[in-house]
Amino acid sequence: MIFFSATLLMSSCGLYNKYERPDNVETQGLVRDILSDRDTLAVQDTASFGNLPWRSVFTDPQLQALIEQGLQKNANLQNAVLTVQMYETMLKASKLAFLPAIQIGSTSPMGSISTLYTDPSVTTKSYSLPVSASWTVDLFGNILSQKRSTQMKMLGMKDYQMAVRAQIVSGIANAYYTLLMLDKQLAIVTEMGSMAKETWEMMQQQFTLGRVRSTSVQSAEAVYLSTQTQANDFRRQIRSTENALCLLIGQAGQQVPRSTLEAQSLPAEFSTGVGVALLQNRPDVHNAEMQLAACFHDIQTARSQFYPSVTIGAQAAFTNNNGVLTPGKWLTTLFGNLTQPIFMRGALTANLKVSKIKYEQAFNTWQNSILQAGNEVSNALTGYNYYDANSKLETQRVEILTKNVEDTRALYESKGSSYLEVLTAQSQLLSAQLSKVTDDFNKMQAVVSLYTALGGGGK
Repeated sequence: MIFFSATLLMSSCGLYNKYERPDNVETQGLVRDILSDRDTLAVQDTASFGNLPWRSVFTDPQLQALIEQGLQKNANLQNAVLTVQMYETMLKASKLAFLPAIQIGSTSPMGSISTLYTDPSVTTKSYSLPVSASWTVDLFGNILSQKRSTQMKMLGMKDYQMAVRAQIVSGIANAYYTLLMLDKQLAIVTEMGSMAKETWEMMQQQFTLGRVRSTSVQSAEAVYLSTQTQANDFRRQIRSTENALCLLIGQAGQQVPRSTLEAQSLPAEFSTGVGVALLQNRPDVHNAEMQLAACFHDIQTARSQFYPSVTIGAQAAFTNNNGVLTPGKWLTTLFGNLTQPIFMRGALTANLKVSKIKYEQAFNTWQNSILQAGNEVSNALTGYNYYDANSKLETQRVEILTKNVEDTRALYESKGSSYLEVLTAQSQLLSAQLSKVTDDFNKMQAVVSLYTALGGGGK
């Protein structure tokens, strides 16, 4: 009855309370509207794009194979898995703290044979096999709160594992799309180099015929050489990106099999979900909340240390009691121990204050992670919207400049335009084509960023 009353009293003091999400966290207005200048919310209460499995977002079979290899062999992810296993082991140990501790007593098993100096024929045999058991009664929730704190930390490490997984998926996807962009840019520059070489050769013929000056030939040659240096730079970037991608998937640097930029198909419409979805999907946000929950239970632990600790136990020894008992018998002792802290030089009070301060810090970190999540979603949505619009404009610009190059070359051959107009038209076309490819890549990268910002990286 006394234990029941004490337990009821401690429950009212909050020692046994479980963590509940604070209701004062700010989750409104996390995502800005991508079209309205008035910043109305661009969120809907629908299934989140971040809930989609990565295979549904990244549908390129060769990219999927690379991601699967990365999830199996990436060293950072393997270490994250091992860290989770370590915390799971610690959690199991904290659960065992509720069980009694049994050990062979404080002294080792012993035995001896002794004789009397006055009568060596008389020998005394003694032996003892001590065994003890003790059980700390968790009357005031000390062990329980420590176990819950460890459990929250273990859940936080699982979030860390999911965050690493999402980073690997997005990192491989970004590197893959970068290779596709560089392949396309190299093809464009190579094609433009062939065109520039034709123009250079045409200028040489015109110079031989005395129709243009040597400066025209020099300018055409310079344009051709410029395309060659650009091509070499793209080849260098391709090799470097391949090496980086191979490191992500856990293999030595080598050529990466891949598709083309034009063959990619990514989602074009997104529903981001309401603010609460960000709390549920983002591993880093959930991890921050688990750290907050761990700090909550650390406060419970600090409070429980002001109350008595109760230990009950038993000691037994199979012994002949220095030869008095023949044969030997079990001698048992039962005991109880109550320890009440009275004066600990302020250590318990300081520990409680520090625990509360850490809780406030964890809350601030959690709140900031939520705001950061909304910021990243806003940036990704805005980026996709504007890069998509720019890509459409660049498509029109490429069409116009392609026709302009054809018309300018025809006019030059009929002496209707100057060599400078031809070179200018070719340079403008090359710039527009490269910009179009960059916008397409940035649009893909925005999809990857949005998927990650919404807590992607699922199975």
